[in-house]
Amino acid sequence: MPSFTAGIPNIRAIGPVVQIQIAISEAAEQALKKAGQPVPPPVQVSAMIDTGASDSVIQTGIAQQLGIQPIGVTRVNTPSSTNVQCYRYDVQLILPNGVTVVVPVTEAPLQGQHIQCLIGRDILMHGVFIYIGYSNLFSFSV
Repeated sequence: MPSFTAGIPNIRAIGPVVQIQIAISEAAEQALKKAGQPVPPPVQVSAMIDTGASDSVIQTGIAQQLGIQPIGVTRVNTPSSTNVQCYRYDVQLILPNGVTVVVPVTEAPLQGQHIQCLIGRDILMHGVFIYIGYSNLFSFSV
């Protein structure tokens, strides 16, 4: 099972944050190539592994950067609001270990955060996440 381990100074304050890439879905990529259109490059973002998030989330504006259309709508609850309507998108998340996870994500504002993506339990359910707080380390295998 491929894995990665990262050290974060003061992991308690910053959280388990890692650099990932967000790319359009394989289906969207094939459609663009078939139409002779350019494929947008993946967007590099800071992502936090969040065991409190049921679904993975991308910052508002990333889908527009990738030029993709929503596949649906969902309602989300956050610590500061309830029943917020958000768009869903099919994307590929490319993790630091090179593993690509294909998952629908919710686009939501992550204002005031030092991240642009949350890796939620929809991805964590396929792997093993280890948080080693006293060593300022975390590891994820998927």
